[in-house]
Amino acid sequence: MSQLSTSRACAALLQRDLLLAFRRRAEIANPLLFYILVCALFAIGAGADVQLLREIGPGVVWVAALLATLLSLDAIFRSDFDDGTLEQLLLSAHPVWLLVLMKTLGHWLVSGLPLLIVAPLLAQFMQLPSGGLGVLLLTLLLGTPTLSLIGAIGVALTVGLRRGGIILSLLVLPLYVPVLIFATDAVHTALGGIPVTAQLLFLSAMLTFAAALAPIATAAALRVSLS
Repeated sequence: MSQLSTSRACAALLQRDLLLAFRRRAEIANPLLFYILVCALFAIGAGADVQLLREIGPGVVWVAALLATLLSLDAIFRSDFDDGTLEQLLLSAHPVWLLVLMKTLGHWLVSGLPLLIVAPLLAQFMQLPSGGLGVLLLTLLLGTPTLSLIGAIGVALTVGLRRGGIILSLLVLPLYVPVLIFATDAVHTALGGIPVTAQLLFLSAMLTFAAALAPIATAAALRVSLS
């Protein structure tokens, strides 16, 4: 098998997933609307207390992003499982972990990237000072792909279950907590005028380990679920 054919297969799979996602626009819109509504409702609930909004803002934005990602996770493999495409991927001559990585990348592009794009608007809702906006965007850029990679493992383990949503949440939420802690701490620390190098390095390390190990674990989990 040539490297070129594998590259073409990955590109074709990514293009297919993006095309299918844009044909089912509700799957993109629902998590994004949830993300915006949660932050907007918190901002309305806090009223005119600007100081309170600045204190809870980073945490609210990140919790909303985490939950929005969780809502969209099932879309990674569900349709492929239903139409039999998933079995074909596992029988492919190409490395399954690489195909899984492409599908996870496609999920992040249609669910994680929109969260990053609308984050500046939500930062305005939360009265977040401009000094913390850059760090917030950087944490989302590092953290949301990690959420997708970790979530793919949980989806692979539960894809064969009829009602796997609760089990999926129980599996992935504990693994999401470190990302949430370091991301929100980075923004709070930046607002205090303290360097956030350590937090960003931790987020980078988690993304690196997830990118290296999660596709392999997801491919193994898919084989177990479909066996």
